[in-house]
Amino acid sequence: MTLHAEQFDSAAQQEEASTLGMWTFLATELMFFGPLFFGYHYGRTHFPEGFAAASRHTDIMLGTINTAVLLTSSMLMAIAVQARKMNAMRLASRMLFFTAASGAIFLVIKGTEYWKEWHEHLVPAAGFAFSEPRHADAAELFYFLYFGMTGLHALHLIIGIVMVVVFALGLSRDDRRFAAAERIEVAGLYWHFVDIVWIFLYPLLYLVGRSNG
Repeated sequence: MTLHAEQFDSAAQQEEASTLGMWTFLATELMFFGPLFFGYHYGRTHFPEGFAAASRHTDIMLGTINTAVLLTSSMLMAIAVQARKMNAMRLASRMLFFTAASGAIFLVIKGTEYWKEWHEHLVPAAGFAFSEPRHADAAELFYFLYFGMTGLHALHLIIGIVMVVVFALGLSRDDRRFAAAERIEVAGLYWHFVDIVWIFLYPLLYLVGRSNG
């Protein structure tokens, strides 16, 4: 028998409330990313050549690999959610651990990219130097937004990794009440949200300059 909290009439009602709560939370999260996306739109429309030049200095190979890693993690999370609904506890736990590992791989790759950009003097207000002087100001704005967007995304991913690992540990201990199916599904919504944000960031930061030559 599926357990549910006493304030709910049924497990289905509890699941609907949990899902609605997460969707509401994700809507508020857009307030964090919204100003950065607006700033990017402003810079892209007012300094198109400068933004395109700066974009061409991003590491498209690492960005593409990280995109593939996150898409794979979303697939693993979807499998984990379905496995938990089918009470396949061991499979669900493994898929959650693999999901968290994929997130960690993403962060390692992103950290490598940050390290490379630091040594190329592409970090704003830290000895920023751009190889095309006439676009230097626009490029610095681009990289200010780049680090703001990707840094905020990384923070959300870290939160997601911790959450997923906690639920994976709960499933490995067969704690069905703590790692309930609706909680895993809500965690999945959060994880997919983080992935979707990256799907928007990838073309904006890595591809726009290259599409313009």
